[in-house]
Order: sequence, then structure tokens, then C-alpha cells
Amino acid sequence: MADDDLCYCFTKDSFLGKAPKKSPLLLRMVVVVLLMACSLYISSVCLKQVGIVSVDTPGILKVVERQCPVPNIEPWEIPYVHYPKPKMYSRAECECNPVRYFAILSMQRSGSGWFETLLNNHTNVSSNGEIFSVKIRRRNDSTIVETLDRVYNLDWLSSASKNECTAAVGFKWMLNQGVMQHPDEVVEYFRTRGVSAIFLFRRNLLRRMISVLANEYDRGVKLLNGTHKSHVHSPHEAEILARYKPLINTTLLIHNLKQVENTTAQALEYFKSTRHMILYYEDIAKNRTVSI
Repeated sequence: MADDDLCYCFTKDSFLGKAPKKSPLLLRMVVVVLLMACSLYISSVCLKQVGIVSVDTPGILKVVERQCPVPNIEPWEIPYVHYPKPKMYSRAECECNPVRYFAILSMQRSGSGWFETLLNNHTNVSSNGEIFSVKIRRRNDSTIVETLDRVYNLDWLSSASKNECTAAVGFKWMLNQGVMQHPDEVVEYFRTRGVSAIFLFRRNLLRRMISVLANEYDRGVKLLNGTHKSHVHSPHEAEILARYKPLINTTLLIHNLKQVENTTAQALEYFKSTRHMILYYEDIAKNRTVSI
């Protein structure tokens, strides 16, 4: 009987061992490890896209400026292409849109206002007028440089500022507004910052003198609703100026014309080491499509 009981205990099921259940803790650990690996990969990709990299100090992240691609231009042009970062706003999608700096160097009544209007008709060009007509801005070297920095950093807001991606920014600078008083500092700034100088003069100096006298006449009589002699914003106004016959001091005429010639020659001598070009009002008036 004892033997029968012993045999009965060893049944078929006794020799079929059940597979042990997998530990749920192990599965959870595997899932956590996979999630961590995926998170690290995704984070590394995102950090590369936004330009954030970790520095030597653990747990500290540093924002690195995104490098803009080199534009497809000649190597000698690269110093004249810039990527300004305004303090007052973000350029956003225009951040990598290259900007060129320029300054129109001219004299009063030489067509600089009309020429500037032509430039500002372009969607991506901003020329900000006679910013140094305000004396405090040209008081000394420091104020001149500070003003130039604001203009070329796109922090100078005026009616010429564009909402589109700016491709060229500058202003017009009369030679009697600080340029000839601080030539060394201005030339050095233009050379180091890659500013292109555009000289705009008149060939007919006598006609320029008549225009200057007409402007002085308007300023003296202070016309409100009368006919201005010096305004040339339309063909009709140009005809009015052409008919204007002022009194000219013939004793000083030759001296005054020579003085203008000397100022022009001296300015060109000062800026001969910069990137510059010389334009004449009469040439542009005849052919507005001339390449500059």
C-alpha cells in the first residue's frame, strides 16, 4: 500500500515543469531604458538644430549663434557683406540675409535727395537721409561712431526702414557735416566695417550754385503756400528753378567755384583707400538704369 501511494504521487503532471512567469519589473526596466535612449537621441537632434551645446560645467547650457552659409559671391566681396543683429528687434527669418553698408557722400544741391529717393524705391534698400544734419551727432569722434553703429546695426528707425529683408542700408552725408572735420576716423571706420562710399557730385558747378542761391531765397522768404524756387520734385518745379535768375557776386564767383572743386578733390583723396565710386547727377538724370 505504501508503494502504491508512492507511485501515485509521481504522476505525469509531476514531471511537466511549468515555465516561470517573466518578472514585470524587468520588462519595465527595459521599457524605461529604451525611452531614455530615444529621449537622448531626440534631444541631441533638437540641440543641433537650435544651436545649443553644453559647456564644460555640468548641467549648464550655452546658446551658440547659428552660422549663416557663405553667400555665393566673389571672395573679395566677402568683407562688404554683413549680418547685423539689431538690439531693438529680431531679424527672424532675415537673420541670414546678407546686408551691405553704404554712405552717399555729397554736397547740398547736388541731387542727393532725388538719388536717395531712387534707392529707397527698392524694396530691400534703406537710405536714412541726412542723419548728421543734427549737430550733436557729429560733435566728436565718439558720437559719429555711435551714430554709424546704430545705422549699420539696423537700429536706426526712420521712414526709410523696410519691413522686408534689408539687403543694403545707409544714409547721405554732406561733406560739411563732419566728414571733412574727422576724415581719419571716418575712413578707418569705413575700412574696418566694410562700408562702401558713393560720391555724388554735379559736373555743372554754376548750376549747383544757382540752386544753392534758390534754396537760400526760399529759406529767407519762408514761403508757406507760395512758389518755391529750389524744390525739384517734379518737372514743373525743375522748370521753375531753371528760370530762376539770382544775383551772383562775380567778384567771388571764381573763388567759390574753385573752393567747391578743392573740397571735392580733398574728399576723394581722403577716401581713396576705401571702396568707393563716383557718380554725377547729370549722368544719372540722363540714364537712371546705369549700374552702380
